[in-house]
Amino acid sequence: TGALSSLQRQLEIQESQLRRTKSEKEMLQKKLREQENQLRALSTKFCSLREERKHAEMMVTIEKENSSLRQVVTEQESKLAEQNKLISELQGTVSQLRAEVLTSQHLIHKQQRAQEATQSQAETLQHRELQTRVALECITSRFERYRSKIIQATFSTAGSKAPQAEVTDEELLEAMQKIINERMEFHQMLKQKGVR
Repeated sequence: TGALSSLQRQLEIQESQLRRTKSEKEMLQKKLREQENQLRALSTKFCSLREERKHAEMMVTIEKENSSLRQVVTEQESKLAEQNKLISELQGTVSQLRAEVLTSQHLIHKQQRAQEATQSQAETLQHRELQTRVALECITSRFERYRSKIIQATFSTAGSKAPQAEVTDEELLEAMQKIINERMEFHQMLKQKGVR
């Protein structure tokens, strides 16, 4: 956004300089027309002279004035050419700045869209994380209840001692394996005695 503002300021400065240069060009053209009018007026004045002496004197004066005016006209034309060149350069700079402004605006819009997409993805992920946490808590709760029931069933059998401290998974597995082994031995013993 800062780069865009800077480009827009440069664009405004270049456009202001372009307007000023065009105004100077118009002034130079106006002066050139005035001097050409003066030149025509002097030529007309020359044609209206009747006396030879005055005509000769006026010819010298007019020639001097014509030479001076031609020099001024040449200078004005040179300045006008320079102004035209400057105007062309300024127009090129203005066009380039406008293109840079458009590019910057496009980039900003693209970044905004990417940011909005990222924000949407983040919100989706947060929602999924919340759902996962809820599901995890539910599963954990069910697992704890199931484990509690297993512990209760394991240590409530005849001959089992109730645990004095919290039972680890390994201890629970050992207790269950012990019960299973004892039942298998009891079953084998009954089978050997012929009891179904």
